[in-house]
Amino acid sequence: MVQSVITGTGSCIPEVVIPNESFLQTQFMEKSGKVLDVNNDTIIAKFASITGIKERRYARPDQNTSDLAYLAAAEAIANANIDQELLDYIIVAHNFGDISFQSNNTNQVPSLASRVKALLGIQNPDCVAYDLPFGCPGWVEAMIQANYFIRSGDAKRCLIIGAETLSRIIDPHDRDSMIFSDGAGATVLTAAEVVGRGILSHKTQTYALDYIDVLNMGRSYSVDANASDLFIKMQGRKVYEFAVTYVPGVIKNALDKAGIAIEQVSKVLIHQANEKMDQAILARLFQLCGQNQIPDRVMPMTISWLGNSSVATVPTLLDLLMKGNLEGHTIQKGDILVLASVGAGMNINAIVYRV
Repeated sequence: MVQSVITGTGSCIPEVVIPNESFLQTQFMEKSGKVLDVNNDTIIAKFASITGIKERRYARPDQNTSDLAYLAAAEAIANANIDQELLDYIIVAHNFGDISFQSNNTNQVPSLASRVKALLGIQNPDCVAYDLPFGCPGWVEAMIQANYFIRSGDAKRCLIIGAETLSRIIDPHDRDSMIFSDGAGATVLTAAEVVGRGILSHKTQTYALDYIDVLNMGRSYSVDANASDLFIKMQGRKVYEFAVTYVPGVIKNALDKAGIAIEQVSKVLIHQANEKMDQAILARLFQLCGQNQIPDRVMPMTISWLGNSSVATVPTLLDLLMKGNLEGHTIQKGDILVLASVGAGMNINAIVYRV
């Protein structure tokens, strides 16, 4: 039986480090345009205690989303040790395309996947390149799509990338802007005649009717800003409540489809959006599965030093884990991983994968 197996991983972690202290002089405002009457030391301390973020990474001014995607892709291809001309698909998950430094204008034509293909120097016209905008769960959903291509016999090798430069699309006067960061992660998914390995199951849901505006685009909180400029806006409490309520059930559904018990899972890789939120999701998942004891080190985290890079968080986390670059975490052949994400749409998805 043909299975979809990860044969290569890569990531691009930007070199510009932005610690929380960088926001001490920022003028944070309410939605009404009123300046917050709390000092920034207090705002930042509360932010860090909830999200777990101490610093984040931004792309260099001369880099764009497609550049980060290319660097992660090139690393994944090298790690897989394949001829890139044999790739059948290149899928790039993102939300805003390329945004030049200090411009706030999104550029999505041509697609980022086509740009990455050109940067890689791939000539083969049968290597199909396209983009997938799906909120933060975009990379996980692209993996699910690539799995369908492989299982149907349409593809043998797919390159799946998640990349974003959120630092270019955040409102500097919105305290939620401290959450977001830049980065890219990539995988090569390959058809393999194996039993019991690769992608075992998956599940996706979209809750659009009642939650369409929980994450959206809106104008700056500053009344002096250009009203035509739009930025990421988030109802933080509603995002938290939504994720804790619905994400555990999606993961459990995927586990049930694969016939895998929670006790068999070695690592749970959840979208790095908020440390307390991810901890609550994990606790709720184990409760749904009838387990109150959560094993140590089952949920690796990178949010404290990488922040929330949207579609890039899960593939970057996976790359660091697979290469043994996360302190205290190791992966062995046969281990079972859960890859899960939640974000704008509101979309949720999960993959059960055996190494």
